[in-house]
Amino acid sequence: MSNDRRNGSGYDRMPERPVTFNERDYDGYTNYDAPGRQSRPAPRSGSRRPGPGPEYRSEVRGYENNRPQYDPRDVQRSRARQAERPRREAAPRRDDRRYRDSGRGRDPRYDSPRYAPQNMGRSSGGKKERRKKKKNPFVSFIKTLFVIAIILCAIALGLSYVMTLKAYNLMKYETVGDADKEALTEDGVTNILLIGNDSRLGGEDGRSDAMILVSISKTSGKILMTSFLRDMYVEIPGYGHNRLNAAYSWGGAELLMETIEKNFDIPVNRYILVNFEAFANVVDAVGGVDLDLSTDETIWVNAYLNEYNELRGMEFGYDYIMDLEPGVKHLNGAQALAYSRIRYIGTDFGRTERQRKVMEELIKKLPMAVLTNSSGLMEGLCPNLTTNLTFNECYGLVLRLPFIFGYDRVSGSIPLEGTWYDQNVDGMAVLGVDFEANENYLYQNLYVKPEKPVGEETEES
Repeated sequence: MSNDRRNGSGYDRMPERPVTFNERDYDGYTNYDAPGRQSRPAPRSGSRRPGPGPEYRSEVRGYENNRPQYDPRDVQRSRARQAERPRREAAPRRDDRRYRDSGRGRDPRYDSPRYAPQNMGRSSGGKKERRKKKKNPFVSFIKTLFVIAIILCAIALGLSYVMTLKAYNLMKYETVGDADKEALTEDGVTNILLIGNDSRLGGEDGRSDAMILVSISKTSGKILMTSFLRDMYVEIPGYGHNRLNAAYSWGGAELLMETIEKNFDIPVNRYILVNFEAFANVVDAVGGVDLDLSTDETIWVNAYLNEYNELRGMEFGYDYIMDLEPGVKHLNGAQALAYSRIRYIGTDFGRTERQRKVMEELIKKLPMAVLTNSSGLMEGLCPNLTTNLTFNECYGLVLRLPFIFGYDRVSGSIPLEGTWYDQNVDGMAVLGVDFEANENYLYQNLYVKPEKPVGEETEES
């Protein structure tokens, strides 16, 4: 036994018997003459246990004798065969990046971000720029128009809001009845009662000289302007039976709306009160109206102007129409007001018809006047209006104007022809009315859909 064993160099645990060389542990040589495989296996790579040193290998029995011996002739034959083999051509150098991007292989160096190329993941070509996709000019044009339309709509909404707020602040708001609890539009119909009183002082006193119900129907696609004759003999809630215009004298706009609703079975809970001055101002703001006047109508226009000139402090004969020949004449505000008040030609039916003619001309010229003379229109009309419409309701009507102007305009008067008769009650000349026939007229024009579809706004708008 060597001195290393006695000194505790790690081999003191070796068996005392002679160790036989293990052919699997060294040089791939197999010793079939060995008595057994009693030697300790060599440590694995990375093991901390020290392997056998030179001293150990020298003690292995038969190590030198069992070393494999090669015949020099075999070595020569092997070298000759290698020389006879055709030499392979050198493979072309592979572009690792292209090889990696093609999915057939991967360079392990690129697993580390330190060695990853800057164009990793890009298509081959290196510095070659990508081709830009050609844009469709038609699609770009449509997108541009869409953006411009959105901007214009936003500007229009903002301007309409500002103008509506300014005009509403000039009006006189009055709470009447339970209007705040009742919807402005019921069953697709919006009813607003226009009341023209004959107050000479610009207030709310006097009689209801004109009563026109403006109905906007989404169902039928119509704007129905209905004049109610003031001499109709109706039931006035809480006051019995009397003429229709007496309702305004006794209870104002609230009682008048309640009377119309009760006798004609139509919801009316919004109104706008207009006096003489407001009517004349709005006609002047739109630039006047063109109407076909007869000779008798022209004479009566001059006659009614005398009273209005006195009220506004003008001299006698101011604004007279000098041309008495029948034909189309351009009327200013004062002349149109005098024309609307004529009641001695065609009785009350002719007077309401003339009022509707002026309203028709105003509606035609109103959109252009809003664009060209909005300040004059607001300052001349709004201070002379009294209403129970809220600001939100007014703004909603303004937003609906583009759709409303596309509706069919229908005008008429109640009672209808053939549905009334002269009646004398307690010495008072009145008009007896067939209420059922007139209710059917309102129902057919407001709540019955036309055979052909009408361009009306949707519920979202």
